[in-house]
Amino acid sequence: MFFAQYYLDCLSQASYMVADETTGKAVVVDPRRDVTEYVADAQDRGFTIVGVINTHFHADFIAGHLELADRTGAWIGYGQRAETEYESRKLADGERISLGDVTLQIMETPGHTPESVSVLVYEHAGDEVPYGVLTGDALFIGDVGRPDLLASIGVTADELGRMLYDSVHNKLMALPDEVRVFPAHGAGSACGKNLSTQRQSTIGEQRATNYACAPMDEDQFLAVVTAGQPSAPGYFVYDAILNRKSHELFDPSTTAPSLSVEEFLARRDAGAVIVDGRDPQEFAAGHLRGSVNVPADGRFAEQAGSVVAPDAEIIVVAPEDREEELVTRLARIGFDHVAGYLRDPEGVFPGLAAEMTQASRVTADELRKVLASEQAPVVVDVRGGGEREEGFIEGSLHIPLAELAKRQDEIPADRPVVVHCAGGHRSSIGASLLRHAGREDVSDLLGGYGAWLLLPEPAARS
Repeated sequence: MFFAQYYLDCLSQASYMVADETTGKAVVVDPRRDVTEYVADAQDRGFTIVGVINTHFHADFIAGHLELADRTGAWIGYGQRAETEYESRKLADGERISLGDVTLQIMETPGHTPESVSVLVYEHAGDEVPYGVLTGDALFIGDVGRPDLLASIGVTADELGRMLYDSVHNKLMALPDEVRVFPAHGAGSACGKNLSTQRQSTIGEQRATNYACAPMDEDQFLAVVTAGQPSAPGYFVYDAILNRKSHELFDPSTTAPSLSVEEFLARRDAGAVIVDGRDPQEFAAGHLRGSVNVPADGRFAEQAGSVVAPDAEIIVVAPEDREEELVTRLARIGFDHVAGYLRDPEGVFPGLAAEMTQASRVTADELRKVLASEQAPVVVDVRGGGEREEGFIEGSLHIPLAELAKRQDEIPADRPVVVHCAGGHRSSIGASLLRHAGREDVSDLLGGYGAWLLLPEPAARS
């Protein structure tokens, strides 16, 4: 048996290839949209990719099922409850897929979504104990998939949560302790709240250490699983729907064009959103008016999808030689309306003084002083709910970054604004979004809440 995990750090997303080395038949599970790596690996090893299985309709990225089917002729498989615009194979609970001696078996594990399945992997068809189980978003390492993402129209979080309880406690936990667990996501994903940085585990380890796998009844499970979930990025529902539909294939060989300064500014003036992927300090030192800062060194796609509408035309300012990377990362979440990028921004910015502006950033000590003055700003905390529970700046307004685009009207318009997060990354995004929307007096806090905590009392309040 050949078994490989492909992990994408910026989306905390795992996909898998399973193959029988004797027959050369391979199946890819939960592929990302840029599929070249899977195809190349299969070719290098003499494998034929015969099938693609999506464990569910993903909400946090666009899967590469259409691209792989187009490149290889593979069938596309989902759980029985899935309905797709494109041709797909409905996989029944208990159905076995033979790749030779290596065998896959479908286990229906609804809850994160109604159509969710897990895939049992048997190294030999006659084995009583599976080598492992690909759990999709049903069971994570340290957590389970949240049932409240609204990715499933017509099914409530309560209904999904009860399905998930059955899937986890009565199905997955019924597997032998030694079965390896390979989930679709790791730490950082908004698909859960307590995901581990580990990329594989066992059923026994999860039975012993995963809070959601401890003995409890349905109501207790619902209470602990739904409490404290992070805000879902705005693009999640868009992606969950797009994954059901026939859509344009991603072609990595067709990149967004390099735009001249005149073309770039004309696009901006016509309504395109400038996504500036540079470091917050570089962005603050000078950027084109109206730009939204989403640093490339981080969860770029997820954060861009939190603050930019999926149908918006985007033009990109990237760190040196990273233009194609950022376009690909946007395509992974279905943001295909990238009109182009500005080549060598640092080289052209000096000649664009009239179009440039700087971003205000304040230190924790400066913020403390101004909060005590008559011109006290509104402090907007864009951290997640769990972070907020650990402590906050007294009087601050809590709007998680993923909700800021829709809730910015809650911020008083007659006062200056200071945005803060934990360390200064998300606050630059949030502050630039507010400026893009027309707010003029907006700063962000250097060093974030971490810097605030270093001030002597009574600055920190919790």
